[in-house]
Amino acid sequence: MDRRTLFAAIALVAIGMVLGIVLVSHVGSGSAIGTVLAQSRPSTSARLGAAQPPIQLSESVRQLNRVFVEVANAVMPSVVGIRVVSKDKESRDIFEFFGPFRRFFEEQEPESTPPPRQAQGSGVIVTEDGYIVTNNHVVAGAKDGDIRVFTYDGKEYRAKIIGRDPLTDLALLKVETKGLKPAYFGNVEDIQVGEWVIAVGNPLGLRSTVTAGIISAIGRGGLGVIGGDPYAVENFIQTDAAINPGNSGGGLFTLQGALIGINTAIATTTGFYQGYGFAVPVDIVRAVVEDLMEDGKIDRGYIGVQIQPVDAVTAKAIGLEKPQGAIVSNVLPGGAAERAGIKVGDVILEFDGIPVKSPNHLQGLVATRRAGQTVRLTLWRDGKRMEKTVTLRRREEDTAAAERTDQTDSEAEKEATRSVDLDKLGFSVGPLSERARNQLEVDQGVEVTRVTPYSHAWERGLRRGDVITHVGDVPVRSVSEFRRLLGQRKPSEAVLLRVVSVGPNGEVLRRLVSLELPS
Repeated sequence: MDRRTLFAAIALVAIGMVLGIVLVSHVGSGSAIGTVLAQSRPSTSARLGAAQPPIQLSESVRQLNRVFVEVANAVMPSVVGIRVVSKDKESRDIFEFFGPFRRFFEEQEPESTPPPRQAQGSGVIVTEDGYIVTNNHVVAGAKDGDIRVFTYDGKEYRAKIIGRDPLTDLALLKVETKGLKPAYFGNVEDIQVGEWVIAVGNPLGLRSTVTAGIISAIGRGGLGVIGGDPYAVENFIQTDAAINPGNSGGGLFTLQGALIGINTAIATTTGFYQGYGFAVPVDIVRAVVEDLMEDGKIDRGYIGVQIQPVDAVTAKAIGLEKPQGAIVSNVLPGGAAERAGIKVGDVILEFDGIPVKSPNHLQGLVATRRAGQTVRLTLWRDGKRMEKTVTLRRREEDTAAAERTDQTDSEAEKEATRSVDLDKLGFSVGPLSERARNQLEVDQGVEVTRVTPYSHAWERGLRRGDVITHVGDVPVRSVSEFRRLLGQRKPSEAVLLRVVSVGPNGEVLRRLVSLELPS
């Protein structure tokens, strides 16, 4: 290669380097490369997309958007994922449906897969040193070695069960670490229907998922989500924030980032989200967690009564101005309520000065108190208000007291007459059968022999096989006496009946049924 050729080659290399530097220096603005690419494409006069968005957000809407972003970022570190690998047969029960309501714990393997099984739920951190609250049905049947906890930053821990409370469907776990971010506990009395909330959990295996909605109702009860135990506490917050299998045990938060509930169940006919979910209120969560942290056991207090809602007909029957409170349908013999002088037919209007909205509201209030505590109840009896002081007792103490109490009722008057037909009310009664005496353990009353579907008696809850033991406070010992007691009431007057029946699980239920007599 001669000298002239060498100089030419060097010059070409230098020019190439300069052009490369120029192109690289303009790549941020795209002017050089964009021009080259534009020249390689067919020219067009069309502009892609509109020049600006169709709606210009106001500053208030921008602020609301920022609130959702901020609260999501703030609370996600307080919610964990839970994975359970269990060989225990007991844990299979958690996948059963309870009417249209289902607790949403996600099974990760097909139903045909034999044990061991793997499933997922969620939990909320309540202390920086590793206490985590979740649903009882998430860990039911699991052993300590079966449970893994995954934090927001991707760390994994083995968890042990500190304690479980099946009656509120809550459980407390512990992982050995420090420096976790606990949730801030809100005040359930501050929440309102219509308020925005977010649900955080791990639905369908999707970690740290945030959904938003509103509080659509407060004080939902009687759903049967927590099984058939009459002492189960169901006083849920209802929300339309989307929650699905795997959300069980996750948190429901306000826009301030305050924990107001633990997500527990969904209303569904498919097993997946169809519009509504239910959360255990934070006041019950706090009481259960504090109890379990102390000794791993629940020391909940009980009044020793069974209660029912007060509707318009019941209120009319007992002289209340409007439906309110919870009416006592049964007093446990020898229990706390009986000792305090509470009677069947009393309406509990207030609990320590708090107006009682419904039976499940009262259950929720009682669930926050411990055995041995004294509470003040405001009652409605015989057309006037009165107060009673009750020292709450443990459930087993009331049960034991009831078992020790000998119930001595007068022997029912034997009668083999025909049934009394109460066509206008839609039911008939007859003498107490031997079957009812033995099955329901009653010695007096009349047995309901027929109820016309959709009649007044049907709508008020009377069913064939029920035993009516009292009209008001007066014991019923025969069919003729029952007819006479009803005949003493004025037309259109409401009357309260004490009824004993068999529950869905074979248990004996004592309840009140109010009927409005035909005019």
